Amino acid sequence: MLNEETIKRALQSVKYPGFSRDIVSFGLVKQIAANNNAVNVVLQLTSGSGELAGQLKAECERVLKSLPDVKAVYVEVKLPATTPSGTPASSPWSQQNKVSGLKRVVAVASGKGGVGKSTTSVNLACALVQLGAAVGLLDCDIYGPSIPLMMGIRERPTVSNQEKLVPPSNHGVKLMSMGFLLDGDAPVIWRGPMITKTIQQFINSVEWGDLDYLLVDLPPGTGDAQLSLCQTVSLDGGVIVTTPQEASLGVVRKGIAMFEKVNVPILGIIENMSYFTTPTGDRVEIFGHGGGKAEANRQNIPFLGEVPIFTEIRVSGDLGIPVVVSAPNQPPAQAFIRIAEALRKRLG
Repeated sequence: MLNEETIKRALQSVKYPGFSRDIVSFGLVKQIAANNNAVNVVLQLTSGSGELAGQLKAECERVLKSLPDVKAVYVEVKLPATTPSGTPASSPWSQQNKVSGLKRVVAVASGKGGVGKSTTSVNLACALVQLGAAVGLLDCDIYGPSIPLMMGIRERPTVSNQEKLVPPSNHGVKLMSMGFLLDGDAPVIWRGPMITKTIQQFINSVEWGDLDYLLVDLPPGTGDAQLSLCQTVSLDGGVIVTTPQEASLGVVRKGIAMFEKVNVPILGIIENMSYFTTPTGDRVEIFGHGGGKAEANRQNIPFLGEVPIFTEIRVSGDLGIPVVVSAPNQPPAQAFIRIAEALRKRLG
């Protein structure tokens, strides 16, 4: 049946030139209408040229004409508004770019602290390496960087001949964190603009090389770091980590809404600390159980999997050897590897 949802699904096959994301997830599709076997679509670009507009128009027309029962297609592509002097009006997304060599950029977020987001990030990164991918991990928690500890490295990045930071690596993962640039436990006491500048440099002034995935470990909440990242680089999606109880899930909804407002697709929810198994085999649901999956169903987004409470996960993180590396065949590591496989499948 020809309706708005059918048309939108078809347009999701149209990629923005030079990016892996489609025009729908970028938020470029502003109007869709279908009437008497005729389809009308309006796109609004935030930047670009007439040549780009023509390319997108032609591709949209091609996919829409292939739909059953469509007899006429009308696609209008609007270029950015201009100021009275004729220059393009500024857009908060005008600095967003595609970084050469980075095939997929995925943000790992949480609505609140203490849900194990960084633990999930490091183990997912190492799991993707074990699955054969080239992986980088960017720690965007400027105030409380924990990736250096969990990945077991305190090496300062060097500077290349091109005056870019060369990220240190461990366990097969390229890494960048504010923790590499600080002396000991020195605090970061910065206002928002400094956070924005640092994240832009971590994306654009680091020699990441060719990576299949760059995972970005975000701080809790929906503040400067999250917005700066979304405005700096084109994200292929966001993953949200939660614990089962309602106190965590309530804030998860805010994280989902944040990604939706900045046109970042939600790749799925991960439920951490799902339950604990005692040495006698009894299962204890300390924070409840199943809340993450239930929320994913309510929001109609994928549930990537659950991670039970294992002492080994905490111990391995404190030692700087993620459990996926230290004991890859044991149940704690296998939980993360299954989630990594689900994430890889979601990203194609």
